[in-house]
Amino acid sequence: MTHGTDGIDSITTYGTFGNGGGRGGAEPEPQYILKMFGEVVKTFRKRARLTQEQFAPLVGYSLETVASIEQGRRLPPPDFAERADSLLDAFGVILAAAKHLTRRKGLASWFRQWAQLELGALSLYTYECRLIPGLLQTPAYARTLFTDQLPPLGDEQIEAQLAARLERQQLLRSRPNTAFSFILEEHLFLRDLGGDEVTRELIGHILDLSELRNVDIQIMPLVRHHHAGLHGPMQLLETQDHQWFGYLEGQEHGQFVSDLKVLSALQMRCANMRSQALSLDDSESLMRRMRGAR
Repeated sequence: MTHGTDGIDSITTYGTFGNGGGRGGAEPEPQYILKMFGEVVKTFRKRARLTQEQFAPLVGYSLETVASIEQGRRLPPPDFAERADSLLDAFGVILAAAKHLTRRKGLASWFRQWAQLELGALSLYTYECRLIPGLLQTPAYARTLFTDQLPPLGDEQIEAQLAARLERQQLLRSRPNTAFSFILEEHLFLRDLGGDEVTRELIGHILDLSELRNVDIQIMPLVRHHHAGLHGPMQLLETQDHQWFGYLEGQEHGQFVSDLKVLSALQMRCANMRSQALSLDDSESLMRRMRGAR
């Protein structure tokens, strides 16, 4: 398990979405593949006599996103290659190059499909009862998780996974039109993972993120007589074309969910938990009290 919903060791596909299997948790993404793809895009952009500033609105993404793709620093969003190939009249070369971008550094091979969907999601709902989700973690908290992992990880593996986590966290700020909703159990903060200083920094970081207009964070109180999340952690995602997918993570396996019946049950549970958790204001007040108590 790579701690924090960034992929674990094996996958079961629940429905029709995703590819089965493999033991891919430590497979790295060769950086040159991303850089090569970026160079292909840049070459055809220059051939079309477009600057990055001109190209970005035409392809439908920010200047920062285009620059990051051309520099080989990020995976392109799902529809970027198709748009760019058509816009730049690239003879299918950009689309062909994109087929090799199936691996992402520091992420389990099967989790990369979910990570790819995240890049273009309209909304993402997360409930966690085991640890703070990867999108909300501080570097110190994430490093504690990776260092404590069993079987132990090597230094290079830890650094690769930490880099992937920090890159993924850019979604919260680079996707201002994506609605992120998190429900976190109160005991996740009381566990004091990493010690007082790490936990205090973590709470402050989450409070800062809660100020973003597209991020909602609710706390499920320690005592709750009725709880719709007893089946365990889950994520729900809505795509640009309003399709829904789910992701469930266990200790030694993960499940992508596309089955409509299962998704309906997950959405029902999520809706109930949002009403059972503390309000946004009360959640913020509780986090401030927990931080002040340290």
